Amino acid sequence: MGSIYQRKMLFLIMIYTKYVEIGRVVFINEGPFKGKLAAIVNVVDGNRILVDGPTTGVKRSVINLKKIALTKFKIPLRVGQRTGKVQKAIEASGVVEAFNQTNWAKKIAAKEKRAKLTDFDRYKVMRIKQLKNRIITHEFNRLKKAANKAK
Repeated sequence: MGSIYQRKMLFLIMIYTKYVEIGRVVFINEGPFKGKLAAIVNVVDGNRILVDGPTTGVKRSVINLKKIALTKFKIPLRVGQRTGKVQKAIEASGVVEAFNQTNWAKKIAAKEKRAKLTDFDRYKVMRIKQLKNRIITHEFNRLKKAANKAK
């Protein structure tokens, strides 16, 4: 079983899997590059990092850690690597495509799509939901009636 200390350490090891490290791919939540992916090229201090995302349109810049979210993806980079090498590493690893397949990216895309709906589109969605619920209720009641007759 192990001691309580060993179990706590195992629990902590399982929780923290994403670290601020060179090559970690980040999702930018705020600022001019909001919604884009970039890679950590260098750590400036405890609050800021140098990011670069040549394939996603993020210029090499210093960003506060509060404005980013760490992803599970990591690419092989060295400290302060130049933009050209960063671009080659991102393209070779296929990180952008892999991120687009995650549930996180799909939720972001769904939110953007939902935000672009017009009033009429929202009305159509409401009517489709009503129709679906009517069909489900009708079928449920039919099955319930059949079950009561079988008793």
